[in-house]
Amino acid sequence: MTTLLYDGSFEGLFTAVFEVFEYKYDVVEIISQQNYTQENLYSQVHEVVTNTEKSDRVLRKLEENLGKEGISRLVLVYFSERKDLEKLILSAVRHSVKHPKENILQDFANPDILEISKICKSVGREVHRMNAFVRFEKLQDEVFFAKIEPDFNVLSLILKHFKARYQDQKWMIFDLKRHYGIFYDLKEVHFFYPDFQQLQQFRNSEKLHHEEERKYQKLWQRYFVKTGIPERRNMKLHIQWMPKRYWKYLTEKV
Repeated sequence: MTTLLYDGSFEGLFTAVFEVFEYKYDVVEIISQQNYTQENLYSQVHEVVTNTEKSDRVLRKLEENLGKEGISRLVLVYFSERKDLEKLILSAVRHSVKHPKENILQDFANPDILEISKICKSVGREVHRMNAFVRFEKLQDEVFFAKIEPDFNVLSLILKHFKARYQDQKWMIFDLKRHYGIFYDLKEVHFFYPDFQQLQQFRNSEKLHHEEERKYQKLWQRYFVKTGIPERRNMKLHIQWMPKRYWKYLTEKV
């Protein structure tokens, strides 16, 4: 058994995949450094140095075999944060190399490919819900701010949607679970990683609300209550379309 340790990045993962073939490793596991524990004393450790040339070569080959859609599906697996994501992606690459003229991501008889399909549906559903349920709050500096806690690491997957939709205002979306966010400055979207003090401010963002935001929230909550018809309330259907885990960041649910 050979254990390939990489830095946790997407490029690092595909560098590791390249080196599995480069060094002709057979029985291997790929694991990020932050998740590595020395459980198997008999495993030989190979430390991977991220190399974009190597990762790009793997991705180009996969694009030839699977197309851009196939690459996108493997990206979804990477952002799923599953403990076995490296195993699944390596399995898909090996399967693709073995059957270069087939779209192996449709081979649901293969248990790893079937699992990849399930992951893609779950992550895709989360992206769709983030696009629909993110609620922005206007802060005192007139930046629009939103907090999220998605099941999967989807910030990179939703930034294109919000950049296209809100081009005329500055906004931030912050992932409270993973402690990083994205900020749009009217030109580009940037990733940012706050310090402890900033993190606490983001957790209690209501203290930073613009006066207009406070008035708007009261108005929206009143409208939500007044337009509701108690006799027609269907909580089962309501929860089906808007799961409870999203409620705490919805203005109308406060």
